[in-house]
Amino acid sequence: MHINWTPRDLDIFLVLAETGSFRRTAAQVHLSQSAVSGVVARLEEALGTRLFDRTTRSVHLTAAGLVFVEQARLLNAQTHEAVQRVQHITQIQSGKVSLAALPSLAATVVPRVMARYAEQHPDIALQLHDTLSGPAFDLVRAGTVDFALTAANPDYADLDYTPLSADGFVLLIPLNHRLAKGKTPLNWLQVAELTHISMPLPASVRQYANAAFIEHRMAFAPRYEVEHIATIHAMVKAGLGVAALPELAAAFVQQDGVVTRRLTGPDIQRPLGVVTRRNRSLSPAAQEMVRMLRQETTALLP
Repeated sequence: MHINWTPRDLDIFLVLAETGSFRRTAAQVHLSQSAVSGVVARLEEALGTRLFDRTTRSVHLTAAGLVFVEQARLLNAQTHEAVQRVQHITQIQSGKVSLAALPSLAATVVPRVMARYAEQHPDIALQLHDTLSGPAFDLVRAGTVDFALTAANPDYADLDYTPLSADGFVLLIPLNHRLAKGKTPLNWLQVAELTHISMPLPASVRQYANAAFIEHRMAFAPRYEVEHIATIHAMVKAGLGVAALPELAAAFVQQDGVVTRRLTGPDIQRPLGVVTRRNRSLSPAAQEMVRMLRQETTALLP
């Protein structure tokens, strides 16, 4: 059986089944009576059976027609639902966005963006994976997340990287520290001998700090290693040491008791980008999340 009818054909059939009149059906669907007859003939040919018994005064459904009425209603309802679901996705009214982000971003800028996103798109489910770049790339490959927000370009054949923004580094300093009163940038060499608090390797925050000191032919050996930005902030505030952090991470933990000063010489820039699976486009909902992340990071950086 070759099916060559359209949703419009089914609509016309259902109107005729309800009115029992070619004339009234033609008027209701804004077609000629001959066009309505053509639709019926096409349906009957495709199904290989008569759907209506016709007399000079009325039209009645056959047994096959009665069965087809029920199925046509189901088909129409399913078509309507399919169109509605696609429209909801394209209009960001339903769906899910899942992303992975570095701990320094997952604990700072990402929740702020997610809060705005949830307010604007309350029916979109959101999922956040707090992880380092390597595991984040694997989550993208597996399709577990739509994209990853990282500070590393994976440079893999199966992944794409789109730059988002970049932030420099600042030094978190306890309020009662001798360096807390200044406002000019500090050189990495100036702070080399201070007691440092940092993340353990392979965290990107630590890698960038290592690179800065290597330029001065010095090894970076923090006294304290902790995994969470909030803990680093609390330890600095308690006077246990100083911490070199990216601007975005520092911006979200600044409170009374801690000040920041820009670090230069070298002026380390941490690139931030979105990693996606190659040849796989993001949903409109995920694209909107990326747009908001770009907007937020750009607004926060000088």
